[in-house]
Amino acid sequence: MPKTILVVDDSYSVREAVGYTLKNEGFLVFSAEDGQDALKYLDSRKIDLVITDLHMPNLNGIELTRKVRKIDHYARVPIIILTTESQFVKKQEAKEAGATGWIVKPFVPEKLMTVIKRVIR
Repeated sequence: MPKTILVVDDSYSVREAVGYTLKNEGFLVFSAEDGQDALKYLDSRKIDLVITDLHMPNLNGIELTRKVRKIDHYARVPIIILTTESQFVKKQEAKEAGATGWIVKPFVPEKLMTVIKRVIR
């Protein structure tokens, strides 16, 4: 069974680009337009990795990370923040919330896959 990745970004084009890259690597991909939308996928279904944007309406990436970490079933699922933000303070805040990694947009597919292969089980 393929590994499952939840991609969360308020930009349709980013969701599509990341999803395309992941599907070509054999992953099953779920997409959500913001953190609030992503919560509907956290219903005990198998999620092996979450890739989320930082700045989104309704529920941003750090808030989503905190919520994911409070759900026993997903507490240890790797979470990668994929964002245009590169400030150390934001990276530290994401890490403290429970994020596993950080990639700055625009993403390079090869680099994204390298990070995913390091964190996914």
